[in-house]
Amino acid sequence: LKTIPVGDHPNKMALASDGRLFVANANTDNVSVIDTNTDSVLETISVKPYPNAPNGTTPNGLAVTPDAKTLFVANADNNDVTVVDISKPGHAKILGLIPAGWYPTGVALSLAGDTLYVANGKGITSKANPQGPQPVAGKYHNNKQYIGGLLWGTVSVLPVPDSLQLVRYTAQVRKNNGWDKLKKSAPAKKEMHAIPRRVGEPSPIKHVVYIIKENRTYDQVFGDLPQGNGDSTLAILGRKITPNHHKIVENFVLFDNFYVDAEVSADGHEWSTAAIATDFVEKTWPTTYSGRGRGYPSEGNYKIAFPAVGYIWDAAARKGISYRSYAEFIKAPPDTAEPAFTTMKNLQGHFDPRFRPWDLDYMDIWRAREFIREMHEYEKSGDWPNLMIMRLPNDHTYGTRPGKHTPRSMVADNDLALGMVVDAISHSKFWKETAIFVLEDDAQNGPDHVDAHRSVLLVASPYTRRGVVDHNMYDTASVLKTIELILGLPPMSQYDAAAFPLIPAFQDKPNLEPYTHLKNTYPLDLFNTKTAFGANLSLAMDFDEEDETPELALNRVIWGAIKGPNAPFPQIQHRRFAQLFN
Repeated sequence: LKTIPVGDHPNKMALASDGRLFVANANTDNVSVIDTNTDSVLETISVKPYPNAPNGTTPNGLAVTPDAKTLFVANADNNDVTVVDISKPGHAKILGLIPAGWYPTGVALSLAGDTLYVANGKGITSKANPQGPQPVAGKYHNNKQYIGGLLWGTVSVLPVPDSLQLVRYTAQVRKNNGWDKLKKSAPAKKEMHAIPRRVGEPSPIKHVVYIIKENRTYDQVFGDLPQGNGDSTLAILGRKITPNHHKIVENFVLFDNFYVDAEVSADGHEWSTAAIATDFVEKTWPTTYSGRGRGYPSEGNYKIAFPAVGYIWDAAARKGISYRSYAEFIKAPPDTAEPAFTTMKNLQGHFDPRFRPWDLDYMDIWRAREFIREMHEYEKSGDWPNLMIMRLPNDHTYGTRPGKHTPRSMVADNDLALGMVVDAISHSKFWKETAIFVLEDDAQNGPDHVDAHRSVLLVASPYTRRGVVDHNMYDTASVLKTIELILGLPPMSQYDAAAFPLIPAFQDKPNLEPYTHLKNTYPLDLFNTKTAFGANLSLAMDFDEEDETPELALNRVIWGAIKGPNAPFPQIQHRRFAQLFN
């Protein structure tokens, strides 16, 4: 009969006894109040936590008291419930906040209206996964140590708080989210630091190269480094396979307390480029990854997945600084001779069509050579982009699919490509004004003795401290916050607004010594045979797009291929699982 405009991504509705309809808008952090007599919006209630806050509250559930005087709003990304006085239509007032668990997706009241129930989608906390991931009984989503099954939802049950308790709860929420430490924005200073303290302050760094790789944990790659907090028994991709990774962190900074914000690649590329994954992505990737969804929900495949303010290249476009993508959010035609393309508006004309996007048959060293070729062209003009986002995906591997490169060959290829890129940049005319950041989009493909989210972070720059270990806790949003401070970009979400930047890893006095890459110490041209461990299972997997494979089975295949078919996986073996490999 009628379409009623509300906010971005309406996802829940609650009808009050007086006929008002409340609609939660996840991406714009507000609730639309509709007068059902006129089918028009009566008012819009903002649930953002502080004045001028970026997006990132994500209202996700609603409940209204029987007397239509109080509204409860579950905020997924603030881990709280907003209590709103709605007794005067058109004049809603925020009363306070109630702490919840991790990613609350629903809120309900008892029939008597005195008890509150909050559904916490991700439960309470993340966990270590040193005994996994590994598939169990062929049902990939059952393994408790695969990150897709590691986060168990919970329900909070509590009395509806009185006004005094609500004051205490509100203070606790502010402390939990770090809002109690927020300071009023001060004017930018002219003092120069490698990493500015505020957006708008100067930096000697003019060019940022941001490299996104695929799915590895810290322990898988750096567990063999004694100076870091690693478990060497889990380092299946250690120095012999990744000599450049090891040399880079030893020459510059080793981060052993870095965590990706994502669980899998579907939300990983969103977090890595937007400092948030929207309600749509968070809710659809679990069904997609368990084989029941409609398709990979990220990287431009669905407009509904886009954050309201867009991605980091959109921020660069708004700021008016130059930017370029090398395969991130770029599509690949089947024919490698055909140019790549993109559906993203602000990436049109801002990507290298010769740099091959996701294609595991295409070597990362070829991608590196294309980036280096174009960089040398920019050296002639001197007009290198301020922000470059590059994808080096081959550490994902093909498992042991017959006829494809072995897992170790693919990771060695990825390592060599990374070394080539850092080497070329550090020997270029741009090195003195450049910072390189390298991370994994997620850490789902391996075990870690600290946390299933702990992952690989590398930073290389003349302004990076040399030969140190940084034990500070950082996350994906920390890296984006650091890039934003360098380039003068505002935060994209509440996550990067509150993130702790990588300031301790940098110094203001440059060390211009270049990096010289190491040649691969493991062959790049080894191929899986039909008798390889897990070959038949790998043959049945879909590698045409990232994470279309059953990741648990792929992890087990990689472990067996590297450690040997009889090597005990770091978890009690399940007899039924062995049927997968018979």
